[in-house]
Amino acid sequence: MDPQHRSTTVDDGTVISYAVLDGGAPDVVLLHGLAGSGREMLPTARALAGRRVLVVDQRGHGGSTRRPDDLSREAFIEDVVQVVLGECTGPVDLVGQSMGAHTAMLVAAARPDLVRRLVLLECHEGGSADGEGEDSDALEAFFASWPVPFADRAAARQALGDGPLAAAWVADLEERPDGLHPRFGAAVVGAVARTMSTPRRAEWASVEAPTLVVYADGGMFTEERKRSFVAAGRRVRRADLAGASHDAHLDAFDQWARVLSTFLAEEVSP
Repeated sequence: MDPQHRSTTVDDGTVISYAVLDGGAPDVVLLHGLAGSGREMLPTARALAGRRVLVVDQRGHGGSTRRPDDLSREAFIEDVVQVVLGECTGPVDLVGQSMGAHTAMLVAAARPDLVRRLVLLECHEGGSADGEGEDSDALEAFFASWPVPFADRAAARQALGDGPLAAAWVADLEERPDGLHPRFGAAVVGAVARTMSTPRRAEWASVEAPTLVVYADGGMFTEERKRSFVAAGRRVRRADLAGASHDAHLDAFDQWARVLSTFLAEEVSP
């Protein structure tokens, strides 16, 4: 199942790149996390064989405009809305990880008419993670410290490591005349992380779509934070993945694919 690569230009001139894998309705839209791209979500898309799946590169990442002027949460919401309105004939099942989950949550709140079901992997409403994750400045500094450009993928693996997340970063590197570069910028990562520092509790509490919240036992959030987030939602159930990290779609793929496909296969009750 080879993806068809497409793009759309949104109102502020930002180009949003996405891939479409053919299948039946209702469509599924997948949103990657910060410092990633849709490429890392393609295995998830293929695990949903039989469904039409759209895999979006969010602004500042992947094949989309790398340095957009607007990095607000509202801009990310409108990007997804425009892709859905341009590609889909009805409400979609919206799935996101980390930053992508936060975007998905806000889309479901802003446009309930476009979201049939919602799946949030390693998500919260925004704001401080109580020391559970790196702050935005440290995150930006980490990516700025990469010895870019890498001479080749072997050099990138030596610098970044060989774990599942590092492997995804290495696979996503872009070849340029001077070597390999990440398909995101450190400054963009820091700026986007800062936009997520404002809690969006009211939006989360307003989401009406049936929602599955998925957490990893080795993820970013304390048990108290997980319970608080789930309890604040309306039609929410929770699933937990064992032996998994914040990037559970990479290092606990079989568990992730199973809970996701099971939830999306269920009938939606009124």
